[in-house]
Amino acid sequence: MTERFLLFPDPAPSEVVRCLDLSGYQWQAAIGIDTTIDLSSRDSWTGAVIAVDEQPDRGWALCRELRKQDVPLEPLLVLVGGHQLEDLEGRSDLFDDFLIAPFHPRELETRLKHLLWRAGRGVRPELVEYGPLRLNIETYQAQIDDRPLDLTYMEYELLKYLAANPGRVFSREVLLNQVWGYEYYGGARTVDVHVRRLRAKLGQEHANLIQTIRSVGYKLGQSRWG
Repeated sequence: MTERFLLFPDPAPSEVVRCLDLSGYQWQAAIGIDTTIDLSSRDSWTGAVIAVDEQPDRGWALCRELRKQDVPLEPLLVLVGGHQLEDLEGRSDLFDDFLIAPFHPRELETRLKHLLWRAGRGVRPELVEYGPLRLNIETYQAQIDDRPLDLTYMEYELLKYLAANPGRVFSREVLLNQVWGYEYYGGARTVDVHVRRLRAKLGQEHANLIQTIRSVGYKLGQSRWG
């Protein structure tokens, strides 16, 4: 069965339409609540993408109405502007996930795949996991004990490389080559700075996940092979 999404508003945001088309999803845009209720009575929906950044009042009203149906529509992804994050407070029952606009189409595609997987209608996203640490390879999201980590791109790449090779010791030079690339001319201090930042973001309880091996380099955790 082809996944089919309800979009708001109509016309739907071009970047959303382009992403759904390229991902092979079907979709239909709704003008408002009355149109959506009529559509819901005729069709089976996989989920919805509601852009509340363009029309906040009508967007949230639509989310509320979709959740009030005999069978609440889910998953429901809302698109918000960076200035609207406070609007999410107290509305967690109206959506399953949110995305800040403007966004990269790849992130929207991955969020939808993850929501479908959570709803039992998709494949599990590719993850790198070690103990309480979880990294989503597709969305570049990281969590520790289910707490989101706000990482820069290179912090994420370094943490991913270490977590994918638990217990293995890497010299600073190897990390520079493998994470930053052979064309990067920064010194070993670059690795030290990023490790220090990662430890701070992991928090005091988990900072020791990344261990310093004296005169050699760094490793994360223990080898799964004992």
